[in-house]
Amino acid sequence: MLKQQSPKYAKMSHATAISLGLMGGRMHRGAINRCVNLLVHYPEGCSANCAYCGLAKKRPGAFQEKSFIHVDWPLFPMEKIVDAINNAPSYVKRTCISMITNGKCSQHTLEMTARLKSETTIPVSVLISPTILERQDLDALKEKGADKIGVAIDLATPELFDKFRGKGVAGPHKWNKYWEVMEAGLEIFGDGNVGAHLMVGMGETEKEMVSLMDRLWHMGVVNHLFSFFAEDGSKLSHIPQPPWATYLRVQLARHLIEEKKSRFKDMDFDSAGRIVDFGVAPNILKEAVNSGLPFMTTGCLGSDGEVACNRPFGNCLPDVRQWNYPYRPNPEEINLINDNIFELS
Repeated sequence: MLKQQSPKYAKMSHATAISLGLMGGRMHRGAINRCVNLLVHYPEGCSANCAYCGLAKKRPGAFQEKSFIHVDWPLFPMEKIVDAINNAPSYVKRTCISMITNGKCSQHTLEMTARLKSETTIPVSVLISPTILERQDLDALKEKGADKIGVAIDLATPELFDKFRGKGVAGPHKWNKYWEVMEAGLEIFGDGNVGAHLMVGMGETEKEMVSLMDRLWHMGVVNHLFSFFAEDGSKLSHIPQPPWATYLRVQLARHLIEEKKSRFKDMDFDSAGRIVDFGVAPNILKEAVNSGLPFMTTGCLGSDGEVACNRPFGNCLPDVRQWNYPYRPNPEEINLINDNIFELS
């Protein structure tokens, strides 16, 4: 019997399966998932051991039973996925393939990318695994039809990266390799077509994260922010999310940098590395907060220029207080943000 594995099969996020009508369910406040999130799959799983990841090699439980971002990822044949994409609601704007660290993954991701490009009409991006890739692999991804790539740097400093993804957990990932591949990706895919996944709440200061975001943005890399949200059974399952105010401030700083209204060098931080001045006039700051836009999910864009990878409730449970809003916050939520964002706890 043939194994149910990539490239003939892929795992799909629960929210995607709901959006495509492959599973029943509905989401808080009518949120919609605008991206088809796929995960390359092999029975033996991922060879990396990132401390916070649901797919970590040494996480308890068989690979088939491991959740990822707190939900199950059901497995579907590619034929069914392609058909579902071609019959998807009009709000579905992009497909993203997430690689894992497995020697077979590079070639199979190319095959999956080529198939999705030729058999569907929405753009395809790939969240790459730099550890198993070289420059020629990125060239091949673009040739096969990917228009954007993402790089999960996740950690704000080399030391934290090594602690949670490298030697600290007997993992294969190296900070320098990730940056080398990301820089090659910029040359191949162009400015604005490479995204860096960054995770707040791993021991970094706000100052360190804002400095990194500023550096990335002015290289041509788009910042895709996440909040740490411990996976059950992972090495860090006992660690809480970062304070909501901390995450809100980092989101606001990202927005001001990417809207060209401020720079890291213009901002001030206290002795604990917390933002105390965003480097803009009070009216500009108020306008940004009240727009709600800084607090919405950041991710790859669809062909309409709007965020397609909006990952509904990937950072927290559905509630009025979100770490990434998958929709524009309403007045009640904006008031709550205003009441909390400048609290230094």
